[in-house]
Amino acid sequence: MSTLHRLLLGILVTFGLIAGAQAQGKQVDYRLGAGDAIKISVFQNPDLTVETRVAESGAVTYPLIGAVQLGGLSIAEAELAIANKLREGGFVQKPQVNILLMQFKGNQVSILGMVNRPGRYPIETGNTRLTDMLATAGGAIPSSGADVIILSGLRDGKAYRQEIDIPAMFISGNTDLDIPVLGGDIIYVHRAPVFYIYGEVQRGGSYRLERNMTVLQGLAQSAGLTIRGTERGLRIHRRGPDGKVQIISPEKSDLIQADDVLYVQESFF
Repeated sequence: MSTLHRLLLGILVTFGLIAGAQAQGKQVDYRLGAGDAIKISVFQNPDLTVETRVAESGAVTYPLIGAVQLGGLSIAEAELAIANKLREGGFVQKPQVNILLMQFKGNQVSILGMVNRPGRYPIETGNTRLTDMLATAGGAIPSSGADVIILSGLRDGKAYRQEIDIPAMFISGNTDLDIPVLGGDIIYVHRAPVFYIYGEVQRGGSYRLERNMTVLQGLAQSAGLTIRGTERGLRIHRRGPDGKVQIISPEKSDLIQADDVLYVQESFF
């Protein structure tokens, strides 16, 4: 993906245009968590209107019935739990309970790494997806953020980890991996892979490795060779699986790998 395409993708993700357009699939109800501020009311019982927060234990203290465990429940389930206790206690015969979520704090996602605004962000709807949270953090930094996002957390009580190629997901149109996030999830954007150029080139240094970048394209990043440089003297220093550095004489159509070092020798003729 070119730098221009990456910048355009970053802008779209930042404003939530892509995330909103691609968020499809089964809706997931928001689950109450510790710190959430809620307003509980009962139809025709104004004395039972209460504004409170869900405690760290997940419980809420409510008039007449005492502590009610609401942590982990959806809004509808929490309304039913309070209604059942009011009815079972004989306080209200046919309670119609309404819960309004005033402030989200209980379910937060940590977004780390090469994003514009790393930090912890609340899940504001039950169907908040990976790209929604990435947009909240301003998207990956176009110049240094990797395409592959790492999502980790817990699913069904077990450790969960998934690597998701964001550009490939949108290019292919397959948004199955744009999964809903849960409280406690961690989204990590690693630094983009780089390669290095030195020797007889106009601008030596490290450069972002774009996908399927060839040796010729890599040389173009450095603005080409100096008048003393020669393509015949081009070598790639590449570390193999055994940790040893191999010296390769590449073709210009060969693909560059992460951490490759391109060296352009001086021509002696």
